[in-house]
Amino acid sequence: MFWSVVRACADTVDDRQLARPIARTRPNLTQLKSNSPVEALLLDIEGTTTPIDFVYRILFPYAKENARSFLTANRSLPAVQQDIAGLLVENASDVEQGNAPPSIERSEANVSIESVATYVSWLMDRDRKTTPLKSLQGKIWEEGYRKGELRSRVFEDVAPAFERWRAQGKNIYIYSSGSVLAQRLLFGNTEAGDLRPLISGYFDTNIGAKKEPESYRRIAAELNLEGSSITFVSDVVGELDAAASVGFNTVLCVRPGNPEQRASSGHEIETSFVELFP
Repeated sequence: MFWSVVRACADTVDDRQLARPIARTRPNLTQLKSNSPVEALLLDIEGTTTPIDFVYRILFPYAKENARSFLTANRSLPAVQQDIAGLLVENASDVEQGNAPPSIERSEANVSIESVATYVSWLMDRDRKTTPLKSLQGKIWEEGYRKGELRSRVFEDVAPAFERWRAQGKNIYIYSSGSVLAQRLLFGNTEAGDLRPLISGYFDTNIGAKKEPESYRRIAAELNLEGSSITFVSDVVGELDAAASVGFNTVLCVRPGNPEQRASSGHEIETSFVELFP
């Protein structure tokens, strides 16, 4: 059943605006390479280090197909109970906002796992980025990796770039809407090998939403670095705008299969990691 899902069409990609980026006006990356004391690279995953197709055709269908069985088998675990509690809060909020979600059935002593799984599928159809959903997805994927049913993909230039940047003394950090657990699993199980020893840290939505400037202020504070010492690489202009607004260097990553982005004049554009800090 899993491989039939893998061959299925991907869910609709998120609300990225479709338009080509226009010419950049910030100092180009050649200048940044020679003049800016960049100490850390902060990287998005989907469409930046990892093909979008892997996320939407492999990871998401796997989580949707296995949510019900995972929740049934693990509902007594405290961490899973915490995810379910978060989903209950989110479901109530969706009801209040008039989003017409499938209701989660519950009594005083019990929550219907069937209805939780149905709501999880509804959220994933909308590419929701909320913490309880992403936390649950990470746990489902962890089981999939452990069973050997999942293997991660990264672009061919990623592993060599990670090695090169670390040799230059730069630290590598990941910032994704996916949970820290999901990030560790992805980079620990790639076709290029275990890349986790090359990564210094991970950030998810617990630090804040990716299109909010405050999230990047918090990341800089966590790293004890000025924004000008960090280069953020993403395929989403809205995220780069937020990072640039607090002083980060920014690079728009244009990969095969990525949605075209709305016009932007503020970000360096790169199509691979080969020319990024060579």
